[in-house]
Amino acid sequence: MNDFTQVIKERRSANKFMTGIEIADHELNDIFELVKFAPSAYNLQHAHYIVVRDAGMKQKIYEAANKQYKVLSASAAIIVLGHKDAHMDAAWINEGQLNLGIMNQQEYDHAVASTIAFYEERGENFKHEEAVRNASLSAMLFMLAAKHKGWDTCPMIGFDPEQICEVLNIPDRYVPALLITLGKEDVSSQRLRGYRKPVGEFVTFDSF
Repeated sequence: MNDFTQVIKERRSANKFMTGIEIADHELNDIFELVKFAPSAYNLQHAHYIVVRDAGMKQKIYEAANKQYKVLSASAAIIVLGHKDAHMDAAWINEGQLNLGIMNQQEYDHAVASTIAFYEERGENFKHEEAVRNASLSAMLFMLAAKHKGWDTCPMIGFDPEQICEVLNIPDRYVPALLITLGKEDVSSQRLRGYRKPVGEFVTFDSF
């Protein structure tokens, strides 16, 4: 079994973490150095992460997450945000390609204008959906990268997004896509992995 296959198969949603384990800045940075390669529409890189390790702040996240104990026992509670106005960053995102000569000025101007128009023409609901969609793509890579580096995670949707935004002073242009707890799993009461559908049950070809 190659390393990537092993990471995929060993990643699970950890519902219980060992307490008192800290994760250092350099370990988080190692994970995020991989996460930055996640795909995103138009390379807009919609995702923004807030890493909460402070005990007092984790207590507030715990309250906003329906008092789920894994928030307190985890080494970090990580809020994954999607930027609803990421398309407005198209100019500086593409500036490097212009400066390197990968794009000429006409190509650059067209790329910026068409990207902005694509989002503006589709409205606020689309921007919200795109923010969540692209943040979720990034979050999946985060969980795989964390597992690759020896850390366990659990994606969570059981939280009050408005309360999270208030606690963390999140600007309106960002939407919380999900909460991820990260730490070292306490496997003392780990359950067997749940049923996984055979490929034939969730894949069809050419039509539903």
